[in-house]
Amino acid sequence: MVSFALESPAFKPNAQIPSEYTCEGSNISPPLQWRNAPQGTKSFAIIVDDPDAPDPQAPKTTWVHWVLYNIPSSLTDLPEGAGHVEKSHEAMNDWKAEGYRGPCPPIGKHHYHYKIYALDTTLPSSGIRNKAELEKAMKGHILAQAELVATYEKKH
Repeated sequence: MVSFALESPAFKPNAQIPSEYTCEGSNISPPLQWRNAPQGTKSFAIIVDDPDAPDPQAPKTTWVHWVLYNIPSSLTDLPEGAGHVEKSHEAMNDWKAEGYRGPCPPIGKHHYHYKIYALDTTLPSSGIRNKAELEKAMKGHILAQAELVATYEKKH
């Protein structure tokens, strides 16, 4: 069986994220594509975070860049700069705002984890305000998970 997979046509796994998708560029979400979602998938959720914050030599927290859920199961990709997807919902990132905020590491090369979850349900449209609440709501409903890891280090 071929496993659930997440990729981006903009960058390869473990490669540097193009600056267009960071605070040094347009700060828009990269295009994402997934395949082989398990049978019974009712919706998808995406979390993008950075476990290297603030310094990869001495990480203290995982910084959340994007929380998007209730992505329709009929979709297999998000275009560049997707923002809000029809019928989906966004929760707060660690800037206390909804939406995607790209990599902007204060020091060193950070690893960014783009995670997608195939869920056997559609989650409540309200009451999920952040990553922790989304993870709690997804508990027991995750059919499969895929991850794409890439890096970024500021040029300036």
